[in-house]
Amino acid sequence: MLVSIIINTKNEEKDIGNCLEAIKEQSYPHDQIEVIVVDNNSTDKTREIAGKYTDKVFTRGPERSAQKNFGAEKAKGEYFIHLDADMVLSENVAEECMEKVSKDKNIIALYIPEIVAGKSFFSKVRRFERGFYDGTAIDAVRFIKKEIFLEAGGFDEKMYAGEDWDLNKRLKTLGKFDIIESPLYHNESEFRLAKYLNKKGYYSKNLNVYVDKWGKDDSDVKKQFGFYYRFLGVFIEKGKWERLIRHPILAAGMYFLRLMVGFKYLMR
Repeated sequence: MLVSIIINTKNEEKDIGNCLEAIKEQSYPHDQIEVIVVDNNSTDKTREIAGKYTDKVFTRGPERSAQKNFGAEKAKGEYFIHLDADMVLSENVAEECMEKVSKDKNIIALYIPEIVAGKSFFSKVRRFERGFYDGTAIDAVRFIKKEIFLEAGGFDEKMYAGEDWDLNKRLKTLGKFDIIESPLYHNESEFRLAKYLNKKGYYSKNLNVYVDKWGKDDSDVKKQFGFYYRFLGVFIEKGKWERLIRHPILAAGMYFLRLMVGFKYLMR
């Protein structure tokens, strides 16, 4: 069964090669993987590099929601995985996803565990933090049945932040979610605090579109933006609190980042 992998890019010459190489190394049959790159007018060598791996390289903007929707429209697979260019799939991701849906036809979407790569202190902090989010309201599915995606209306193109949470909420009304064990790796090896906070500040300016759409009293919105869940609940539920105790320095760094991101959101 064909699976499509859609990658949205913009000036990603440093990362796109690693992303595409990992797809070549998938354990799932190569002739059953379709690779689609949707680029947002890169001015570097992103398109040139991508063209060495696939002939399906397209241009679309202005933001990633439109890129992902365009990629899904072009996809020929019954299911697709959507990725950012700085993400690298571990070798069994596609195979495990397809095995899941072949065994349970009620599954329409899957979470893929995410591991933040990098050796700097804050990369380790981000890796520690991200490990608490898999399959929670802070997470979002990356493997989706195309038919259901289109039925749900795809990504809301008015959003360039929170668009994955918005899609999740609509998809959940249409079928079953699950999670696989094989992870993807998110490259933050060049983590810079100022750059990270500026990026968060940029996205925070658009989050009100998501909040206004669902309302501040929505249960997921309360978790995603409320102080209790974002600063405590997600880190202690289901016995996860033990990790905080085992890694106090990483926990302290994580709460520092959370406070800084929260400040950026309040100052948007």
